[in-house]
Amino acid sequence: MRSNMSISRKLFVSGNYVFLTLLAVLCLLPLVHVLALSFSSSSAAGTGLVRFWPVDMTLSSYRFVLDKPEFLLSMGVTVKRVLLGASFNMLLIILVAYPLSKETKAFRLRTPLAWYFVFTMLFSGGLIPLYMTVRNTGMLDSLWGLIFPTWGMGTNIFNIVLMLNFFRGLPKELEESGVVDGAGHWTVCWKIIVPLSLPVLATVALFTIVYHWNSWFDGLIFMNRTEHYPLSTYLQTILVQDQLANVNAQDLASLQEVSDRTAKAAQIFIGSLPILLVYPFLQRFFIKGIVMGSVKG
Repeated sequence: MRSNMSISRKLFVSGNYVFLTLLAVLCLLPLVHVLALSFSSSSAAGTGLVRFWPVDMTLSSYRFVLDKPEFLLSMGVTVKRVLLGASFNMLLIILVAYPLSKETKAFRLRTPLAWYFVFTMLFSGGLIPLYMTVRNTGMLDSLWGLIFPTWGMGTNIFNIVLMLNFFRGLPKELEESGVVDGAGHWTVCWKIIVPLSLPVLATVALFTIVYHWNSWFDGLIFMNRTEHYPLSTYLQTILVQDQLANVNAQDLASLQEVSDRTAKAAQIFIGSLPILLVYPFLQRFFIKGIVMGSVKG
C-alpha cells in the first residue's frame, strides 16, 4: 500500500523520529553512566575510566550498600510511605473529584468549592505555617508527617482536575440507570464511575507514587532522627557528604573495591529501580488518562 504523505510530510515525520530518538538517548545516558559506575571498581571510577560500560566489573558496591542498616531502614520507610500515602491520596482525590464533576444544579456548592481549590493552587500559607501545623498536631518525626501534609493535607489539585474531567466525560446514561435502579451517590461512585475510570486512576496513581518515592524535602524538615528519613532524603544527605568517612573496621577490607562515587551510584540506582519497574505496567494507561482527563469530554 503506497503512502499518501507528501515529501514535506515525510521529512517532518522523519525529523520528529530523529529528534525524539536523540532526546531519549540523552535522557538515558546519565542513567546508563550511573549504572556502569555502580558496577565498576573504585580505581576505575577514581581515574575517570568509566563511561557507559563497567570497568573491572564488581558487585562490591551493591554488597556494601545492602549491608548498611541506614539504607535498608530508609527503604522501608519509603515503602510504607508509598503504600499508605498513595492509598490515602487516591481516596481523597476520588472523594473530591466525584462531587465536583456534577453540574451546578445537582451540587450547588460546586462553584465556590472549585474556586476554593483553584485558590489553593495559586497561593499557600508557606513553609513556616505548615511546619507549625505538623508540629502542633503531633506528626513531627512520624510517618504521618510525611503523608497528611502532602500537597496541602493529602490532595493535589492538578490530579483532582484530571480526575473530575474524566468523570464528566463518562456517559451520563450510566449514572442515570443506576439512580433509576435505586443506587445512591456512594454506589454510583464506587460501583459505576470508579471501575470505568481505570486509565485516569492509573495515571493519577503513577503521579502519586512517583511523588512519594522521590520527595525528600519534607523528610528533611519533619523528621528529627535519621532512622526516620525516607529513601530520597537519605540519598540527598549522602550525596552532600563523604559517606565513607565513618567506616568501621569490618568494612575497611571492602574499601579497596568500593569508593564514595561507586557506593553513591549503587544507592541511586537501587533507589530508582522500583519506579523504573512500576512505570511500564502503568504506561499503557498514561496517555489515555492524560488526554481524556485534561479536556472535558
